[in-house]
Amino acid sequence: MKRPPSISLPELSVLRRKRILSEEERALWESVTKQTKPLRKKPRAAKPDAGSGETKAQLAAKPTALPKSTPRASPPKIAKPAVPPLAPLGRRERTQLSRGRKEIEARLDLHGMTLERAHRALSTFLQRAHVHGLSFVLIITGKGKIGGAEAERGVLRRQVPQWLSQPEFRTLVVGFEAAHIGHGGEGALYVRVRRPRT
Repeated sequence: MKRPPSISLPELSVLRRKRILSEEERALWESVTKQTKPLRKKPRAAKPDAGSGETKAQLAAKPTALPKSTPRASPPKIAKPAVPPLAPLGRRERTQLSRGRKEIEARLDLHGMTLERAHRALSTFLQRAHVHGLSFVLIITGKGKIGGAEAERGVLRRQVPQWLSQPEFRTLVVGFEAAHIGHGGEGALYVRVRRPRT
């Protein structure tokens, strides 16, 4: 197959000379630039006019603004592991515990303790139960004084379920329920301990 004859084009490598603006064109350009808004937040430094009389040494002596550092991207937020939800004891487990078919592996009696002491004792007890791999424990809160004022009765009985619902204990506890009357009834709680991760 024959190639078509090549056509030689005249060389277009013409050197461009920098065109100097006339005074009229310079005035027009300045009026246009004053009326426009810059796209950038910071305007560029204006070049000195030839007639301003400032020398290079004077320009060098002027303080120059340093460019603002670009904001660093914030490190990605690491999601904290969600606190596991509480789950009620199953009907079958509750029945087995109340009839003695399932063993209560440890007991904690909080009778007569102050709130602060009871909280510490509960925390220590549940941490040990968790570490030793216990499944079911019994927390005895007591029913409170019978003859006292209504506000003072059964403080631990009301407070312990609230503590067990807090995130600090939910990592140790799967769920809890009021115990059978044979184990203390309303004054005690069956607590299912969360198994340690292996």
